[in-house]
Amino acid sequence: MSASQALGRIPDSLRIPLLEEYESIIRNYAEHRWSPAELSGGRFCEIVYSILEGHATGTYPPKPTKPSDFVGACRKLEKNTYVPRSFRILIPRLLPAIYEVRNNRGVGHVGGDVDSNFMDATFVVAGCNWIMAELVRVYHQVSVAEAQTIVDKLVERRIPLIWEGGDMRRVLDPSLKLRQQILLLLSTSSKEVNVTDLLNWTGYKDRKYFLKTLRNMHDKRFIEFDDKGDCVHILPPGSKEASDIVSKKRSLF
Repeated sequence: MSASQALGRIPDSLRIPLLEEYESIIRNYAEHRWSPAELSGGRFCEIVYSILEGHATGTYPPKPTKPSDFVGACRKLEKNTYVPRSFRILIPRLLPAIYEVRNNRGVGHVGGDVDSNFMDATFVVAGCNWIMAELVRVYHQVSVAEAQTIVDKLVERRIPLIWEGGDMRRVLDPSLKLRQQILLLLSTSSKEVNVTDLLNWTGYKDRKYFLKTLRNMHDKRFIEFDDKGDCVHILPPGSKEASDIVSKKRSLF
């Protein structure tokens, strides 16, 4: 049985967005795309809130709703004493914490704090995974172990496009062009990358042609290449193309 079947009592208008957001969170996390994973967590919380509210009232909204006071709305769910305790206490108290990561941590704002995106994304994934398993357990009336097994089958295990080990990183699809590999490696790096490291990560032997490629990408505003400082970081058009590459390769990885 799939998670979709186990959650069949939830209307399609909420169940389908729930499954799509959960898959997005897991996929982005597996591909080391921390910020997108966290941003999806906020949407996930709004969908789960709508499901809990609908379960308590017996009337599900036609689409996910976003309360103006999310924390206050979750607190009101605690008054529903006739629903399972996890729907009344545990999930309503977990949702604001995940939502807070979306609104007031590194993913949402640029500030002077140490980058916490990886740590925050790990928390979001763990919380969303637990919530999904609990929804399956309650709606399908199975054990915790059975619920987790069902949820685990929801997202097919994918090999991430980027492998990371120590100071080495590799694009695991050798069919990708040099330019595409550079964009992927830069898009999954939290800071600027030294040219020598980037060259080593691609495994490319011709440094002269490699530098020519970087300059060409710089001219087209896909990357910012500091020739004197020997450093590279990705620009918004480059990030968009990297996302497109990941989307096209999703069926293979």
